[in-house]
Amino acid sequence: MIDIHCHILPGLDDGPLDIAESISMAKQAVADGIHTLVATPHTLNDKYLNPHSRINKAIEQFQSVLSEEQLGLKICPGSDVHVCSGLTEKVMEGEVYTINNRMHHLLVEFPVHAIPEGSRDELFKLRLNGITPIITHPERNLIFQYNMDVLHDLINMGCLIQVTAMSITGDFGREAMESVHKMLQLRLAHIIASDAHSSDRRPPILSHAVEVAATILQNESEAMAMVSDRPQAVIDGEDVVVPEALKPKKRWWEVWA
Repeated sequence: MIDIHCHILPGLDDGPLDIAESISMAKQAVADGIHTLVATPHTLNDKYLNPHSRINKAIEQFQSVLSEEQLGLKICPGSDVHVCSGLTEKVMEGEVYTINNRMHHLLVEFPVHAIPEGSRDELFKLRLNGITPIITHPERNLIFQYNMDVLHDLINMGCLIQVTAMSITGDFGREAMESVHKMLQLRLAHIIASDAHSSDRRPPILSHAVEVAATILQNESEAMAMVSDRPQAVIDGEDVVVPEALKPKKRWWEVWA
């Protein structure tokens, strides 16, 4: 399996504080069947900057340690970026790491309680410049939870959707779980990732979520594609083929609004 969203590099953000914790996370990932992951430290979110040079150095050091530990885990570069005005320019000027530095896919995070004004325009600008935004964990955003038409619109624009393994298994609470299960049913989710930050509370585990997703989708191969074929295409900088999204049904109070 492949995990394209993981905060595993030590000391760069709110992930592991030291290399020992990073190694523990790596061991968990390998034991779970993960052979490749994208290290995605927070970038451009007012607290963490993490330029290319810092990420590159951290990956080089960590990959060396993994080799010494004889852990067969490949680390690719990336970043976890908050949607903001001017994001496209920062990406095109090389201030932000796209996934595996391919200039093709970018993890984009929204605040929990809102969709900032101008976000859609910024995502559209990314698309015009050949960058596919991958919207991360929308099931934990209140707007997406209660209005999945917004998510459907972003998919039609060409965005991909990444949901979090722990949301699928219920570890992020009932609302996130019910939301992501509905997204799966409506084919509004394309990739499952861990968004891991630690070895205890938020570990890099995908297999449990894949099992649940397979049951919801009634399609084991589709669930596996969300942690294998599609993430591999992202890492390779290739276009990702996804099922056609279903239009969310309006609730009765929305019909009469």
